[in-house]
Amino acid sequence: MPVRAAGLDVLKVKNNPPGRYGDGDGLYLLVRNEESAFWLFRYTRAGKLREMGLGRARGRNAVPLSAARRKAAELHAKVKDGLDPLNERAAKEAADEAEAKAEARRAITFKEVAEEYMRNNGPGWSNAKHRGQWAATLASYAYPLLGALPVADVTTEHVLAALQPIWQTKPETAVRLRGRIEAVLTAASVKGLRTGENPARWRGHLAQLLPARSKVAPVEHHAALPFDELPAFFLRLQAADGLGARALELAILTAARTGEVLGATWAEFDLDWREVRGQDGKVQMAGRMWTIPAARMKAGREHRVPLSAPALALLHKLATIRQGEHVFPGVREGKSLSNMALLMALRRMKRGDLTAHGFRSTFRDWAAETTSTPGDVVEMALAHAIGSAVEAAYRRGDLFEKRRKLMEAWGRYCTAPAASVVQMPRAVGV
Repeated sequence: MPVRAAGLDVLKVKNNPPGRYGDGDGLYLLVRNEESAFWLFRYTRAGKLREMGLGRARGRNAVPLSAARRKAAELHAKVKDGLDPLNERAAKEAADEAEAKAEARRAITFKEVAEEYMRNNGPGWSNAKHRGQWAATLASYAYPLLGALPVADVTTEHVLAALQPIWQTKPETAVRLRGRIEAVLTAASVKGLRTGENPARWRGHLAQLLPARSKVAPVEHHAALPFDELPAFFLRLQAADGLGARALELAILTAARTGEVLGATWAEFDLDWREVRGQDGKVQMAGRMWTIPAARMKAGREHRVPLSAPALALLHKLATIRQGEHVFPGVREGKSLSNMALLMALRRMKRGDLTAHGFRSTFRDWAAETTSTPGDVVEMALAHAIGSAVEAAYRRGDLFEKRRKLMEAWGRYCTAPAASVVQMPRAVGV
């Protein structure tokens, strides 16, 4: 065995003054002060001197001399075999750290990933109601079975256990739940929290295990009024009392969605009719429109609505009783009417068989069957996406002037005298 240079013993380890003391096999005692002393293993690799710490030599958790010598002998043998102890240690530490991180990732639950997904993506969703529906469906149907599971361990059997109890009794909710579970699991895969196919995917997977949505229950469309009955209905609506009735009037005249109407603020309306000079130098008329910001639109794009004469007359009347920024203010200050306002207006008219959204279908049927308006113009009036994403990218305009003519014709039709309806006195005020 190699000769031990300084013949270290327990007393020297305990009492030697500051300095560096060799013990053979590359083992050294480094003393900094009375309380601070450490074991070092020194070796040469590729012509460079390297040092590797082996722990404390004094104080709490100190490594005894005998243990330090055994470790140094092991390391000395590795160096002779061409290995580098420091590189080995670094590799082991990296592997241990990777394993610890992997273990931590494996412990992340479905609920944790779902809630992070909603925090990250919620601001981009169309409205607060949609965000609430996401949270509610997961909390009611997914979390009880999947919430506490490591997201890496969620299987097809788990997904089916969440879906099957409501697949036939609440098919619409079940379809949405499946899509939301799939989105959460896809996000988990992207973050490296799980591998393999998504167990919530429909095509080629759950489609083989569950009946299609259309087979479970027919899709229920929003109840719509036949367009030939609209003038008579509109006359009754104009005679009805209440701000909800006025909101329904505007929704019909503009073919807008309920949320777009109820959330409308006065700042979105340009009620004046004026001449402007375009970039080509031509004089044209501008104004008389409602600009709905992208944040309030289902598709996330700004939408301009031409205002017909009846719509302008209604808005001017509403302006005379203006209260705050909302066109249809609610009971609570700074808030608009609730989403139930239009439905309640229909119920007061004894037309609970209809829905506010259904009047958009009435408008579409009227445009298709009584006008020669191109389909693209009608779809843009409804704020629907036109064609593919590529086609939309090349379409610069919004066919506004064509839509203005369409909405003027629609306004005249809505307010046309209905021969089959006895004229009723209109309500005083708004």
